[in-house]
Amino acid sequence: MDLTIFRAEPDDAAALHELAAATFPLACPPGAPRQAIDDFIAANFTEQKFVGYLTDPVRDLFLAVVDGEAVGYTMLIAAEPTDADVLAAISSRPTAELSKFYLLPGHHGAGVAAELMAATIGAARDRGAASAWLGVNNENARANRFYEKHGFVTVGTKHFRLGDRDEDDFVRELRL
Repeated sequence: MDLTIFRAEPDDAAALHELAAATFPLACPPGAPRQAIDDFIAANFTEQKFVGYLTDPVRDLFLAVVDGEAVGYTMLIAAEPTDADVLAAISSRPTAELSKFYLLPGHHGAGVAAELMAATIGAARDRGAASAWLGVNNENARANRFYEKHGFVTVGTKHFRLGDRDEDDFVRELRL
């Protein structure tokens, strides 16, 4: 396996869009309406949105490529949280949000996610963050096990709006 992890650039927006469209549904809770998932992807994961994310100075996006194929990505946001529940839960400041962490299913368990996590957490440290935090659906057992394995502890809860439903997320924090 030839794995490369690199900081994504605006030219990578199409690959990020394709990955997001393929992987976001995997993180959604069972029973989430497919239309709500599709609408969220259409509103948040277009190529144009990714160009905006990639040119935003508070964001770092990393792309994982295996044997020439884009297989995963992360997005780090180096800014204080705006959600009141997250603000109350996070104890170490300054903090950075691990906003996106997605990997195609065929690459789970192969070490790609660990390398992608290391690059992203390294970027948080480089930005001077004392912690990194994320929100993860409380029903996503696989993701919760992965984040726990990488030192993220549950420090609170928050809601994530998907369509007309509020989904319940754990807030997890990693002290750096």
